Amino acid sequence: MKSILVVDDEQNIRFLYKEELEDDGYKVSVAATGEEALKKLDKSIPDLIILDIKMPGMDGIEVMRKIKDEKGDIPIILCSAYGRYKQDFRAWASDAYVVKSADLRELKLTIKEILNQRIAG
Repeated sequence: MKSILVVDDEQNIRFLYKEELEDDGYKVSVAATGEEALKKLDKSIPDLIILDIKMPGMDGIEVMRKIKDEKGDIPIILCSAYGRYKQDFRAWASDAYVVKSADLRELKLTIKEILNQRIAG
């Protein structure tokens, strides 16, 4: 079973993603802050991370940089309600960028594509 870490400061988003992705057969853990996510990564490395950009404290791009530096090549999907971050060159280090939506089809498709690439590669 593939594992996913969802990092988002919005409780409703964490709950929605956890429920939906567990229904799809993933093992899902959640973190409300970048700091909490980094602590969880010290204990266990997921197959994929979904990371909000706009969070209090450390923002998602900062967290992503730390993860890439300290933990290596874990696939990261950046999520934001704001499409403008897609143009931010710092976001290009992520494996994918998905604009938040109540419709999770794009996110779920992106997760499948990335995890299938990892298996094939």
